[in-house]
Amino acid sequence: MPQKLIAQGAEAKLFLEGNKIIKNRFPKSYRIKEIDEKLRGFRTRREAKILQKLQAINFPAPKLLKNDERENLIIENIGGKLVKEVLENSDYKKLCSEIGKKIAILHNNSIIHGDLTTSNMILNKQIYFIDFGLSFFSEKPEDKAVDLHLLKEGLESKHYKIWEACFKSALDAYRKEAKRSKDILKRLEVVEKRGRYRAKRGS
Repeated sequence: MPQKLIAQGAEAKLFLEGNKIIKNRFPKSYRIKEIDEKLRGFRTRREAKILQKLQAINFPAPKLLKNDERENLIIENIGGKLVKEVLENSDYKKLCSEIGKKIAILHNNSIIHGDLTTSNMILNKQIYFIDFGLSFFSEKPEDKAVDLHLLKEGLESKHYKIWEACFKSALDAYRKEAKRSKDILKRLEVVEKRGRYRAKRGS
């Protein structure tokens, strides 16, 4: 079956083959070969570990089908539409409430997504989270707060007309579901102040 290139980022290419997606972390010529191989292998294994954990807790994310532990992951292709494309023409408060609840499930299981944007979420009866290439395990409120801050930034830049209502719905749901949500949301305020201070200095 022929492979079709469907996306390319800084770290990986995605190929569609039937109902599977092949994620290939391609070599970087500017890195020393041994370091490049080590890094790609580490990131491939870490993402595989995250996907296995998600499957174990029955979280809506692509299933891992195969892992070569070097540079290729074969994962399930989830049909549906990117949340980015449908959010503004839907019941966005309800969808964002679902997003907040699902982020809480990730955080309750010590999983930090690392790239929470509506481009990394697919709507197919329910919301699926995709692209765990930057994900890692952490218990720290700081890491969870940064994850939420990334969601806020993503909503603000891609859905500027509705982002405030969206983020409020997501946070309200997160607050109810997440363990230690009080600590995390307090930390979020610190993260946001830090961001504003940097922006002020840069202007």
